[in-house]
Amino acid sequence: MGINEIQITQAIIDGFTKKIKDNLRLDVAIVGGGPAGLVCGYYLAKAKKKVALFERKLSIGGGMWGGGMMFNEIVVQAKAKSILDEFGIRSRLYENNYYLADSVEAVSTLCSKAVKIGVTIFNLISAEDVMIRGNKITGLVINWTAVEMAHLHVDPMTIGAKFVVDASGHAAELARIIERKIGAKLKTKTGKCLGEQPMWAERAEETIVKNSKEIYSNLYACGMCANAIFGGPRMGPIFGGMLLSGRKVAQDIIRRLE
Repeated sequence: MGINEIQITQAIIDGFTKKIKDNLRLDVAIVGGGPAGLVCGYYLAKAKKKVALFERKLSIGGGMWGGGMMFNEIVVQAKAKSILDEFGIRSRLYENNYYLADSVEAVSTLCSKAVKIGVTIFNLISAEDVMIRGNKITGLVINWTAVEMAHLHVDPMTIGAKFVVDASGHAAELARIIERKIGAKLKTKTGKCLGEQPMWAERAEETIVKNSKEIYSNLYACGMCANAIFGGPRMGPIFGGMLLSGRKVAQDIIRRLE
């Protein structure tokens, strides 16, 4: 049989239409496809929760691809090595507390394992707003990233979710939307995003897990986003805290769903 361009187009449209329709109502919607968001989605899907992840960029994986300053190696401390092992990401002891892993293997494996266990990933889609009913987050307002970049006046669409996770990294996008649009108080000392502090890897790796929690009713933060919201420092190319952060938020949400 020959290949027909119209059938190819129809297949893509039909496939994507089914995918988006199947994910209009979720247990958890995750915004941001970096390592914390991917790990969070993995553990939620492993617990049989319906979860989709929305990433504004073409590629998934956040800043992990580039390792440190484009040296494509990452460091993970011993405390988080068990997560690398569970995903099947190879690592090697450097010295004492430090393990090295190839950043490309790490990102591609996190993404593959998350998808295969049940996370639906939508790339090139931005969360431009949230839905709130009765002072609780009830979903996301989404649009194509291209619409956002071109500043087009195109109305968005909506995704319903019992819980939403802000894993948008340094920008803390959903937290800042709530702060800006409704003046709601976040669960921080001031009720606002405290902002990211300068790099201090040791302290950042401690605070990122502590700060990965509910920041507004039914809205959680994980990854670098959590430190940006609660005023923790950045940590640079050590990724153990990111992995542990994603797992912690997933475990917290699973307990609430069950």
